[in-house]
Amino acid sequence: MSLPKQEYHLRVYYEDTDAGGNVYHANYLNFCERARTEWLRELGIEQSFFLEQNCGFVVRKLEMDNMAAAKLDDLLTVTSVISELKRASVKFSQHITNQQGMILCHIEVLVAYIDLQRAKPCAIPNTILGALKGVS
Repeated sequence: MSLPKQEYHLRVYYEDTDAGGNVYHANYLNFCERARTEWLRELGIEQSFFLEQNCGFVVRKLEMDNMAAAKLDDLLTVTSVISELKRASVKFSQHITNQQGMILCHIEVLVAYIDLQRAKPCAIPNTILGALKGVS
């Protein structure tokens, strides 16, 4: 049985690249963040609502493997899968491919749900957990 996944498509713009026309490595993290945010949005989870409650997701751990460079004007796909779901954290496995299907980057990211005022982990609200359990 395969895990449910989400695909997010984007185009590489000049602002995403270095002087050589290659995507700057940190921008892959931005692309993956956008993909995770859009997935949550598709599930009816607006992160701004939780920020108003002084809670939110923060990156706790990140592993990134860059295998090839994306280029200016490439059409990229970020594929995201929830690989682990716990009471106060979610682990995503994401990879970025170009229009030829070549994997350019693989990212494993663990995000923790925290109380922003106390800067401490807290339980993910049941509304979010329920939506994520439906896809994990």
